[in-house]
Amino acid sequence: MTFDEFERRAREIFDEIPPELRHGVAYLQVSRRAMAHPELPDVFTLGECATGEYDVETGLGDEIRSGVHLYYGSFLALSREYDDFDWEGELWETITHEVRHHRESAAGEDDLEEMDYAEDENFRRREGEPYDPLFYRAGEPAGPDRWEVDGDLFIERSLDARELAALPEIRVEVEGVEHTFPPPAELGDVHVIYLLGLRDEGEVALVLIRRRNAWESLRAMFAGGTPRVLESEVELGGPG
Repeated sequence: MTFDEFERRAREIFDEIPPELRHGVAYLQVSRRAMAHPELPDVFTLGECATGEYDVETGLGDEIRSGVHLYYGSFLALSREYDDFDWEGELWETITHEVRHHRESAAGEDDLEEMDYAEDENFRRREGEPYDPLFYRAGEPAGPDRWEVDGDLFIERSLDARELAALPEIRVEVEGVEHTFPPPAELGDVHVIYLLGLRDEGEVALVLIRRRNAWESLRAMFAGGTPRVLESEVELGGPG
């Protein structure tokens, strides 16, 4: 898709959003440049919502309004990485995502910022970089003590070292099927067990969290030092 085609289609999508749904989002700004993530150079920012900021390029005079900024270069870079890159779908998702971002910001909500954080931390985990072991809690709830982040499922369970040692096996239900496997030898503060063979796409992880005393918030406990995070994997794929 050329820049002119990109800009034309972006403005068509923006104009298709009813004014009452994008109230306060006054403009769409399309840039030719690529916007790399400030901390993850292999990740590109497709768009941003400038909430309550003035941009001299918008032509809105002295008014301070919110607007959606799109980066054509970022879309182009991703299209070169993925043969099946969906320009139309990504445009629609980015624009509507940023409009919703504005509405939630105006309403004092932070659901999208939480999800953005979860997806960034999940990328770090996949790349083998240090990550917040509880990042998935900012993802999309998928049931009691379950969250989805970018197609990956995280199942949380808390127990202490004595309970782990007494377990003959661990039982976990995934999509209606119960699986069993031997418990790990160590618990650590957090032990991420990757359950292999359960999905064709996306990972499934059981996250064991060490329970201490009266179970204070794990984040508060971690504030005093670095948690010991362990990782292991078990091969599954059929009923336990």
